[in-house]
Amino acid sequence: MHIPSSQREFLQKVQVVLRQYDSQLKDINHKIWSNPEIGFQEYKAHDHICKLFESLRSNGYKVHRKAYGLETALEVDFTFGSGGRVVAFNAEYDALPGIGHACGHNLIATSSIAAFIATCETLKASAQSSYIPGFTVRLLGTPAEEGGGGKVKLLDAGAYKDVDTCLMVHPVPIAPDMPELVSMSSVTDGGFLATDQVRVTFIGKPAHAAAAPWEGINALDAVVSAYVNISMLRQQILPTQRIHGVIANGGDRANIIPMSATVNYVTRSTTVETLKPLTEKVVKCFEAAATATGCKVEFEWGVSYYDVKSNRPICESYLSAMRAMGHHTLIDNSTVKGVLSGASTDMGNVSYAVPGFHGLFCIPSEGVNHTPLFTNGAASRKAHERAIACAAGMAVVACQIIVDDKFAEAVKKNFDESDKKT
Repeated sequence: MHIPSSQREFLQKVQVVLRQYDSQLKDINHKIWSNPEIGFQEYKAHDHICKLFESLRSNGYKVHRKAYGLETALEVDFTFGSGGRVVAFNAEYDALPGIGHACGHNLIATSSIAAFIATCETLKASAQSSYIPGFTVRLLGTPAEEGGGGKVKLLDAGAYKDVDTCLMVHPVPIAPDMPELVSMSSVTDGGFLATDQVRVTFIGKPAHAAAAPWEGINALDAVVSAYVNISMLRQQILPTQRIHGVIANGGDRANIIPMSATVNYVTRSTTVETLKPLTEKVVKCFEAAATATGCKVEFEWGVSYYDVKSNRPICESYLSAMRAMGHHTLIDNSTVKGVLSGASTDMGNVSYAVPGFHGLFCIPSEGVNHTPLFTNGAASRKAHERAIACAAGMAVVACQIIVDDKFAEAVKKNFDESDKKT
């Protein structure tokens, strides 16, 4: 595949840098995977990453611990000259309860760290031999992607206000029908869904379940009724929509009418616009259950995630770089069987604020994301190698955005045009 001469030059330098930092990157990957921490409790991951860059301060990196008021968020900046464009990489490092890094966030962090270093070192060398007036490259440690909305909190705190482009990649299992596939950069919207999260509590009245059940108002009955209501609703929703939940609390003892019962539910749809009416229908299911059982109902809403907006110029540039390295890469993952679909990410919120890239890459795994088998796959040598390959692709794109005015304009134009459609 044809690759622009400027990209080819960047790619060669990026690969040299990544080889130089190979041992540090393997070490940080292993440390994060070996110490899984759930959202907003990623203290070890935060410290390991900060210590790595504090040891590299002589390279010009500025480390900010507990960034933007979040205990486990971090920011590392590299600035050359004054002004210029700003490119950011998102590093996720939260794990899942009980099953560790079953979504491979250790690989996400490692790939973003690698891309950040490769971009900074490559541009620093280029700036010394050619006139680049100024630029900033930023690594953002974004906690609690798994439901906590760390990036949304960072958005609200201004972490992305000056960012021209934000990049990251996410691991998925190898596609069974395309085992040679390494990476995907989707230009098709709808791969990651918009989502609402809610915790619903039904309040009833306790009573002795055997001696005087007529004195009680059963909150668990309300939960069961809501569950059935939503199960029936599922028959009338679009194939691209999802509703799923768990009973978080159904009571304490069988001989006590439960006075309180709680469920956690998530609704998903292809866009923010189509999500709203679906969520309204789900709310009615809860309200109907409360009415039927005589319970009161309380809603505690979590962070809403937006769908991911794709940026075609970024996807095409990434595709070009990956194929130049000999990696089988697709620009559209919508036709690949077995690829992670129906999932959601707070990177979607970022992609609505700035031009973004959320690529996928395939790792050897006997199970899909959010299973113990995927946790094992995320620790493999091959998974690390593929994460680093994708880091090289992202670094090339980042370099191109900073030095190539026409490319940067194309990225912004595509973002502005997609913004008008929403």
